[in-house]
Amino acid sequence: MNAIESQTILHKAPTLLAFQIYSTALYNIYIPYPPPISNTINLKMFSNNLLFTLFLTTFLTLAPLSNAKPATFLQDFRITWSDSHIKQLDGGRAIQLLLDQNSGCGFASKSKYLFGRVSMKIKLIPGDSAGTVTAFYMNSDTDQIRDELDFEFLGNRTGQPYSVQTNVYAHGKGDKEQRVNLWFDPAADFHTYSILWNHQHVVFYVDEVPIRVYKNNEAKGIPFPKMQPMGVYSTLWEADDWATRGGLEKIDWTKAPFYAYYKDFDIEGCTVPGPTTCTSNPSNWWEGATYQHLDPVAARRYRWVRLNHMVYDYCTDKHRYPVTPPECMAGI
Repeated sequence: MNAIESQTILHKAPTLLAFQIYSTALYNIYIPYPPPISNTINLKMFSNNLLFTLFLTTFLTLAPLSNAKPATFLQDFRITWSDSHIKQLDGGRAIQLLLDQNSGCGFASKSKYLFGRVSMKIKLIPGDSAGTVTAFYMNSDTDQIRDELDFEFLGNRTGQPYSVQTNVYAHGKGDKEQRVNLWFDPAADFHTYSILWNHQHVVFYVDEVPIRVYKNNEAKGIPFPKMQPMGVYSTLWEADDWATRGGLEKIDWTKAPFYAYYKDFDIEGCTVPGPTTCTSNPSNWWEGATYQHLDPVAARRYRWVRLNHMVYDYCTDKHRYPVTPPECMAGI
């Protein structure tokens, strides 16, 4: 979880001053400020209370939390492919990925997670990026029975919209691609891409706007990823045989090298191996009532994306699926 933030607020009242120690962990402690000597408040009790409060405040502020945002890239991640093509920036708080004719590159989390949320801010390849793929995904790394949740950013010819493809694998069954044209230039600045994963659904977000929902419909015999922990991965690679206009647009290597940038890595979830009770703990924030379904505002945004920016949906591809896949009937 994010580190607990504490702050001290000075309150004034006609005959009382109090310090309120407030934190997002819902601790609220009021300590009376020393009154005039004529007051009968026990100053020794006040002193003891104040010392305890200062200790508690320091503890809440400084105590390490296992799922807090990493201060640097290497705290939670490791380079898995072509370390010469990954450069740390800003003291390791950001990284640059490079693709050239010699190699792409990639990285992965040091741990695996079962449920939670993962997000990153990414600035994609500018200009002519046709034939390139920048991928951000979760994967159980279990071969034929793998679970996987994919963001794949498909490069474009200059002036054309960037597409993001999402895909879901559950118990080894995938081929559930959907594509959305982004409604902004993702190479001009950083944007936040997130995956929320709980027992009820998987939601893909772009800047907190949901672009895909995959519901848990196990009761209807539809696989859902819930048993296998997944690592967090990212790669930058060449895929000009399919990435842009079905492979019609090839990489222009005269524009190489190609760069993508990442920062603000945030993983919040149940680490595996870890406490066995974590994944079934209803107090995990991502399992809360607020995250069991899209609220009305999020649902409107979701419909807006799908009506105005979706360019491919396997659910409506009658060539591939003459019979509509059952999960496509679930809605949101």
